[in-house]
Amino acid sequence: MTIHYRELGRSGLQVSPLSFGGNVLGWTADEAHSLALLDAWVAEGFNFIDTADVYSRWADGNSGGESETLLGRWLQQSGKREQVVIATKVGMSMGEGRKGLRPEYIREAVDASLQRLQTDYIDLYYAHLDDAETPLEDTLGAFDALVKAGKVRAIGASNYSAARLQEALRISTDNGLARYEVLQPLYNLYDRAEFEQELLPVVQQHQLGVSSYYALAAGFLTGKYRKPEDVGQSTRGASVVEKYLNPRGLLILDKLDIVAERYASTPATVALAWLMAQPGVTSPIVSASRTAQLPDLVAAARLELDADALEELRLASCYT
Repeated sequence: MTIHYRELGRSGLQVSPLSFGGNVLGWTADEAHSLALLDAWVAEGFNFIDTADVYSRWADGNSGGESETLLGRWLQQSGKREQVVIATKVGMSMGEGRKGLRPEYIREAVDASLQRLQTDYIDLYYAHLDDAETPLEDTLGAFDALVKAGKVRAIGASNYSAARLQEALRISTDNGLARYEVLQPLYNLYDRAEFEQELLPVVQQHQLGVSSYYALAAGFLTGKYRKPEDVGQSTRGASVVEKYLNPRGLLILDKLDIVAERYASTPATVALAWLMAQPGVTSPIVSASRTAQLPDLVAAARLELDADALEELRLASCYT
């Protein structure tokens, strides 16, 4: 079955309905596994790959830039630069004061990312985190210059509040600057409230693309974490997943089990299929550390849940 690409807002980019999360590259996936994962992802018909300059600075022995470096190596070895859409980000701390969205730092950071990626342009460049200390006019002016210089095709915002996103869009319009065309928020079957209540109206008003992160709630929605002792199964389990181990989270897992059985599928596949069917969502980000984990992700792009299944999952994950 062919993977149908989607318009990423008004960016002009055509992307697969899922994006590969490059946070694992050089972290939970070593170089050999990283290159194999990227090969397999593109072989399945997907073209969207998400990374950031800070990935994976948090891992022992890393300093940041490891994911971009491995992705750049793959781009050179595969020769598939023109077949993929690459998103990366700036703003998170890289140490030694290298953080934020000051124009001079954006100019420095984009050149470093381009060098690591071994490419002369970035398809989608995100502000990774809002920088309240830098005027939005300055940040957007710097991004606009990158677009005009051909270093960046489109820009996006990650981890912005609805109010700040709305303000940024107004400033771009008023000043004739490149605007944020894509939003990268936290959104999944469990984490719904902020996106649906606050961000979605802005997304729809301004026709933004949406590429949400933690699409599987850091692995919780796969069903592999069901009791406190399960959180030690993975590198990031203990630090992230514990917040989901509550009656609401377990109810969501129970409903995912039921729907997955009905479709002869898996909880992960069903959770992603639900997410891809939500208003405003273009291409959620998914991660895998081993190629054996890819089939559940690939299957999600081919699974269309009926209205009853979508409603059952909505009610089971209700947050009000």
